[in-house]
Amino acid sequence: MPPEKQERPPRILIVDDEDRMRRFIRLNLEYDGFEVIEAANGREALDQVRQSFPDLVLLDVMMPDLDGFEVLRMLREISDVPVIMLTAKGEEEDIVRGLELGADDYITKPFSTRELVSRIKAVLRRTQSVRGSLHGVVEVDDRLKIDFDRREVWVDGKLVKLRPTEYRLLYHLVQNAGWVMTYEQLLTRVWGYEYRDEYHYVRLYINYLRQKIEEDPSHPKYILTERGVGYRFVDFRRNKKNAEKYKAQQEAQEKEEKERQTEKAAAEKSDADEKA
Repeated sequence: MPPEKQERPPRILIVDDEDRMRRFIRLNLEYDGFEVIEAANGREALDQVRQSFPDLVLLDVMMPDLDGFEVLRMLREISDVPVIMLTAKGEEEDIVRGLELGADDYITKPFSTRELVSRIKAVLRRTQSVRGSLHGVVEVDDRLKIDFDRREVWVDGKLVKLRPTEYRLLYHLVQNAGWVMTYEQLLTRVWGYEYRDEYHYVRLYINYLRQKIEEDPSHPKYILTERGVGYRFVDFRRNKKNAEKYKAQQEAQEKEEKERQTEKAAAEKSDADEKA
């Protein structure tokens, strides 16, 4: 009897120019059951992504030659692999820059291995969890269409590229269209339970989404703010029903008016014939 096929453990790419740091992370991740590959610089990292197809990248910010931000920018041109930035800086500007370039999370040095493993598992969990009842093409209106099978978003007939986190956020908003989703709900479903207090994540990515899908991001009509609570995606299904109902009423009124005009014209013709 052949042995049972075992599922491959998640493959993690560590990108750091410090040998000791790579070795420290490798030993701890392998202890937790991960498969680990390494890159000592940005060029090696890009090659590893093309050749080894990692499930997640741990990317150090402070590196010679190409820094982590530049590597991330180039990486996003070829792959949507989840990325956690490793930074010695905790400044909000660096964090926001990394998220804007497409990072899924960040962790500040020094960090505990327990925290690192927890964040890796959380990112892997959420990037693999976007599935459910939404399938096929959803036409929000004549301007916005979402193909959930192809993971494509079309605005005014043009394909709009979303980062993985942006797509997951949009997915959950559309799935609950018409209902208010609290900050905690969005954080738990999109980022993971560990991030339920990180409200700035939601605000930042809501802004990214609005810039890409709203006609006027400062006056959004799709993603609506419920101040102090969370966000709500417009109830496009009800709007469509109301629009169809209104259209049917208009058509019925036009038909009645046309029939009245026809009857009036017939009556006037009859009167004219009698007088003649």
